[in-house]
Amino acid sequence: MAEVQDIFKEYGEAYQQQHKLPPNILKAMKDITRCRTAELGYHADVCSDCGNVLHFSYNSCRNRHCPKCQTLSKERWIENQKHSLLNVGYFHVVFTIPDTLNSVAFQNQREVYNIMFRAVSETLQELAVDKKYLGASLGFTSILHTWGQNLMHHPHIHCIVPGGGINSCGRWVNSRKKFFIPVKVLSRKFRGKFLYYLKQADLKFFGEQCYLHDQTAFNNFLSSLYRKEWVVYCKPPFKNSYCVVEYLGRYTHRVAISNRRILSMKNDMVSFKYRDYKEGSKWKVLTVSAHEFIRRFLIHILPPRFMKIRHYGFLGNRNRNTKLAVCKKLTLTPLIGRVKLSTAELIKKIVVSYKSACSCCGSERRQRIVVFYNSS
Repeated sequence: MAEVQDIFKEYGEAYQQQHKLPPNILKAMKDITRCRTAELGYHADVCSDCGNVLHFSYNSCRNRHCPKCQTLSKERWIENQKHSLLNVGYFHVVFTIPDTLNSVAFQNQREVYNIMFRAVSETLQELAVDKKYLGASLGFTSILHTWGQNLMHHPHIHCIVPGGGINSCGRWVNSRKKFFIPVKVLSRKFRGKFLYYLKQADLKFFGEQCYLHDQTAFNNFLSSLYRKEWVVYCKPPFKNSYCVVEYLGRYTHRVAISNRRILSMKNDMVSFKYRDYKEGSKWKVLTVSAHEFIRRFLIHILPPRFMKIRHYGFLGNRNRNTKLAVCKKLTLTPLIGRVKLSTAELIKKIVVSYKSACSCCGSERRQRIVVFYNSS
């Protein structure tokens, strides 16, 4: 079974020689290539009493785009988010931009992705406050994904939305069982806000998009987007808060493709499996050249320090210690103290076979020895 790391090791250098890549992408490729190899050093957990080596492994690169480095980060993030869950139903809403905008989004990633977040947050919050739909202020989490199953560019935002909010009188208002805002209303509001902010943005265009530098051409381009129906859909509500946590974990720290979806790498070709949603989520196999696979993977490397997970409303950082506490009280959510698990405890949750006691003396006291290599 091949991995992204194997593909980068075999073909990454040749790809870099043929393409001029920005520093953040070069760094991601370098990190993924060296992840969990001797180049990054190693760490060992040693029994404090008898000196027996309990666990040994090479250091991870910790790059957020690396398929190997997300499990521990995901578990740590989930543990932190459990404190924010309410005793209400939750909805999963997805906002997507038309594929004719994909090239514009790729050439202006930071600007367009920020516009997406802003348009989504304002759409949900403004419609929720309207008494016609809910008449209350929301709190929700938004997560940016930029890929489709075939690794092509497909920017969209997943939102996990509690089924209710706080009204102007400080009371909790429960939503209807189905999502409280019609998807057509969401779609058109989102479209209007996105295109309004896009028109104001300082965008750059290259290649086939150069004609959009002309104001008339750009206005015509926006007009064509206004005439389209944009895709917004809402999935069925979650059964309970545990399902919300698991779902969040599945989406938050996902990368463009996991190693288990890669089937083979041979004769300069890479095969991987993907779901074809147009045919009832049927699994299919796609084979592309190694360089094309690398190109598709690198499309989804985000700009440096770009936040792909954002919280809004009473879940925002400014409101977590005030409004969220009120929401818990109003929804009869049990107040559970935040417990910070150690790295060893998180690993124990993930790896069933992980043993904390020393096999020689039975002691559970351990110390970590970390060795770094100078591999710059």
